[in-house]
Amino acid sequence: MTTVSLSQRAIQIKESQIREASRYCEKFGAINLAQGLPDFPAPEAIKESARAAIALDFNQYADSWGWDKLRNAIASKMQRDNHITVDPETEVTVCCGATEGLNIALMTLINQGDRVLIFEPFYENYIPNLATVGGIPEFVTLQPPQWEITQEILEPAFKKGIKAVIINSPANPTGKVWTRAELELIAQLCQQYNVYAITDEIYEYILYEGEHISLMSIAGMRDRTIVVNGFSKTFCITGWRLGYTVASPELTAAMRRIHDFITICAPAPLQHAALTAMEFGREYFTNLALDYKRKRDMLYPALVEIGLAPVLPKGAYYMWTDSSAIAPDADQAAFRLAKEALVAAVPGSCFSHPDREKVNGLRFCFAKKDSTIEAAVENLRKLKL
Repeated sequence: MTTVSLSQRAIQIKESQIREASRYCEKFGAINLAQGLPDFPAPEAIKESARAAIALDFNQYADSWGWDKLRNAIASKMQRDNHITVDPETEVTVCCGATEGLNIALMTLINQGDRVLIFEPFYENYIPNLATVGGIPEFVTLQPPQWEITQEILEPAFKKGIKAVIINSPANPTGKVWTRAELELIAQLCQQYNVYAITDEIYEYILYEGEHISLMSIAGMRDRTIVVNGFSKTFCITGWRLGYTVASPELTAAMRRIHDFITICAPAPLQHAALTAMEFGREYFTNLALDYKRKRDMLYPALVEIGLAPVLPKGAYYMWTDSSAIAPDADQAAFRLAKEALVAAVPGSCFSHPDREKVNGLRFCFAKKDSTIEAAVENLRKLKL
């Protein structure tokens, strides 16, 4: 048998623990509160728009940078909601999900050995994303329940010589919403130490407390920030893989060259449907946040009741909890929860420094039908701790 010689990046990238947690559902017949995919339908108007675009034969390559009408709509949205003036011709790129957006941002900025600051707990993708470009993660660990950012914990990381910082707000998995004061501190340090920022803003409209502020809108950050965003979470279309980036013309030109040779373009008919979504009125976004807040408040008391000390999220649709009441280690806790309570959550190790020997924490997703959350709560309350 031939010995396979793998690249170092292939060896470094491990299988997704989020998808693994979802597989518990099949193994044990558990309710999936692990993966961030809603189990309710996308808005009918979007689906109809996609069907119509396919029927009208918008089925060939789109402009690699994105359909011009969609880029114009994104620029208008940036002005209206983020107070940032954007040129759709030179500063907006439609790509295959926010995941590709993050990757092309890193490919544009990071050389082998460059250090990139990420905040722990962090979204699972950031570590393998860095591995693909040879970047080295620099960790700053935040503490519940406030997940507070201070100059004392930040500046040592900047002094080490980082090239970029990744900011996720509202954050997965913690639900942290960055304050203006925290963003202004990041802006000050980025300018002082010549650091770029990549902002993951995919949960922008899923907000319960505070306000969403894009770092790009902070003084001095316009030309050193790459905004990464998308349509999947806001419009319940995670499988469509539609995202976009916003950055200065110089950064955008570089990202577009990389994007062109990786995916060529985002799916053409789905871009037409995304334009329909962008035209929804303010009521849609208000109701979206209210509905997720209601779902959050359905799950939270049950997690308190069984002793998991959940942190009430200010945004996004995940809840971070303690796991020590279930098992001494997060992986063991997630397995026991799926097996005995028939509820799947993601272990905190998925969002933690990979060298940690022991990790505490579980992440629950509440982007689910009310009936799903009710069934999960009933199961959780039967768990004997």
